[in-house]
Amino acid sequence: MSAAPSDRRYLDSHEWHRSEGELVTLGLSKFAIDELTDVTFVELPEVGKEVEAGQAIGEIESVKATSEIYTGVGGTIAEVNQAVQDDPGLINADPWEKGWLVKIEPNDPDDLEQLMTQEDYEKKYPSA
Repeated sequence: MSAAPSDRRYLDSHEWHRSEGELVTLGLSKFAIDELTDVTFVELPEVGKEVEAGQAIGEIESVKATSEIYTGVGGTIAEVNQAVQDDPGLINADPWEKGWLVKIEPNDPDDLEQLMTQEDYEKKYPSA
């Protein structure tokens, strides 16, 4: 299994967060996707919605389970990945890049620093 990218921060619930200029991109780790198996549906928040760190912001459904999607940063939803909503299988095919879920304009960029580094994530979840 390919290692989790080192340019991300992680929640215990397996969401990754990547800083991209003024925005933070959020997605699900390959570990989470492998656990869920084939993704069949994704519900994401509307652009403009205010979210808080630790809040559930959507749902992901697979043939195996339904799980909530959490954010580790508070702010405003700036963009939603329409390609993933149209074709949820994109998350299975490329969870680290094309399978991103939302982009958030953070209220406090320091929220990101509170999340696990890639090294911490792989120590806590060795099979990740």
